[in-house]
Amino acid sequence: MSQATARQSDHGAVSRWMQHRMNARMGRKIRKGRGTFMGMDVLILHTVGRRSGQPRETPLAWFGDGEDAWLVVGSGGKADHPDWHLNLVGRPDAAAVELPGRDAVRVTPHVLTGAERERAWKEITAAQPRYGKYQSKSDREYPIVRLTPR
Repeated sequence: MSQATARQSDHGAVSRWMQHRMNARMGRKIRKGRGTFMGMDVLILHTVGRRSGQPRETPLAWFGDGEDAWLVVGSGGKADHPDWHLNLVGRPDAAAVELPGRDAVRVTPHVLTGAERERAWKEITAAQPRYGKYQSKSDREYPIVRLTPR
């Protein structure tokens, strides 16, 4: 392995470690009833690894969609969709959300497309313009998923 490859591998391990630490810290805040980050409401998405079968928890910003639904955006710096999105689509029956200070609620995910996605994207970027900036720097279209209680 070259030194450059070793550094990239070490960087990836450090990044994953840091992400796990940050997710755990945010999870604790949400469970204590403090569910905001950078001016956005945050929930914990519960999924099951599509390959590992292991439970996963991911703090995500959410946007309201009607009386009883939450929208989440598959943004991120990678060229592919985030792992939580792949797990959610791969095992939709295992999905749940945890809102600040509340117990987890099982949800049904629905990936938005077409006019439905366009409407949601306009609302999301009006509420948080940074998502439009993130999207403009990516070669992939960020998925938007509506989560509704079962």
